[in-house]
Amino acid sequence: MANSICDTLRRNGYQALLVGGCVRDLLLGREPADYDVTTDATPDQVAALFPESVAVGAQFGVILIPRDEVKVEVATFRSDAGYSDGRHPDSVVYSKTPQEDVQRRDFTINGLLMRHDTGEVLDYVGGQADLKAKIIRAIGVPDRRFKEDKLRMMRAVRFAARFGFEIEVETFRAMRRHAAEIRQVSPERRRDEITKMLTEGAARQALELLDETGLLQQVLPEIGAMKGVEQPPQFHPEGDVWIHTRMMLEGLPAGASPTLAWGILLHDVGKPPTFQSAAETGDRIRFNHHVEVGVRMAEAICRRLRFSNEDTEQILALVDNHMKFGAVEEMRTSTLKKFVRLPRFEEHLALHRLDCLSSHRNLDSYEFVRRFLEMTPPEQVRPERLLNGDDLQEMGFQPGPLFSQILQALEEAQLEGQIRTREEAQTYVVSRFASKERKASST
Repeated sequence: MANSICDTLRRNGYQALLVGGCVRDLLLGREPADYDVTTDATPDQVAALFPESVAVGAQFGVILIPRDEVKVEVATFRSDAGYSDGRHPDSVVYSKTPQEDVQRRDFTINGLLMRHDTGEVLDYVGGQADLKAKIIRAIGVPDRRFKEDKLRMMRAVRFAARFGFEIEVETFRAMRRHAAEIRQVSPERRRDEITKMLTEGAARQALELLDETGLLQQVLPEIGAMKGVEQPPQFHPEGDVWIHTRMMLEGLPAGASPTLAWGILLHDVGKPPTFQSAAETGDRIRFNHHVEVGVRMAEAICRRLRFSNEDTEQILALVDNHMKFGAVEEMRTSTLKKFVRLPRFEEHLALHRLDCLSSHRNLDSYEFVRRFLEMTPPEQVRPERLLNGDDLQEMGFQPGPLFSQILQALEEAQLEGQIRTREEAQTYVVSRFASKERKASST
């Protein structure tokens, strides 16, 4: 793994140290997700030592070495010169010391170095003190760090939320000053950073920090618009749409699926523009058509942040269907079966549960659906079709608009439990549709 890579580099006369997030995580007693090594060997020298390596960022001095299903990035000591795009260095100047290298990194807790063999920590930026004090602090001058790479502002929010740390005052002020510049970062990068915030187990804290730093207004103004939008207290004793959404996010565990997380964030996005006060409606606060409006708004957000079509479809489905749980106990059996057949229905159920727990706390509909799924065999929820188009033709029916009506009616009857066999299906079709077929043929 990373240790063997360090060994190889040092055996060949180069310096090699673990650096960044892996050192931070090891000191926090966490399992690092990946490992980074920094060295005075140039990318060409690293590549020569490791034939399996991949030059993922050779122009920035970075070589990736896959080892035992773990990818280790090896970066040459460097100091960066200018970031005109606000994300990547315009040029890279290699340096010979790790002290120089860490000065260009983002935060003190990510600027720590460790000798792989002895565990000795080399700290040139005060990162250990900040780890103990639970502080996110930019290395050097915060304005300079954020001008170099705007995404660092969102990373500061994510690290603070994930670890439960405070953002140091000058770093925080610099983030507020530069918040509008986050729009220079590509939509994909912003999306990925928010997705990490939502799925690392501290989604509520991340959302609140995004708001406090001014970043939320830049990346998701539609969510910021939820603040102060009152809800009917009989259904939402917890408070406004902003409070409700934050409470739901608080219930999201680490490792939650990204589409569920985004579905929760966006499920009530249509409420602010559809708000009507009790004085306007004559009875209570209402959000007429907030689901339809929310689906359109969620789609615009997904397109703006360049989600895949598959993820967009699931997020929109979560927004579109979240109010249907209120009617599950009155649904016809066939309607309920079609409802629970929605792709990744477990996400719909999880969203509904958190929706209830973050408002009226009535889980009757949730429990009703859960019991239904437990007691209904999968083959009854998704039964095999008893007749197909070829069967209908053999029975004397001509292909046409009536076909889809027949097949739809057959599925309904089957889901309702009215027909169970092929013979019953044939009898059902003849009794219901033979006269219509004769009429259609004679016209």
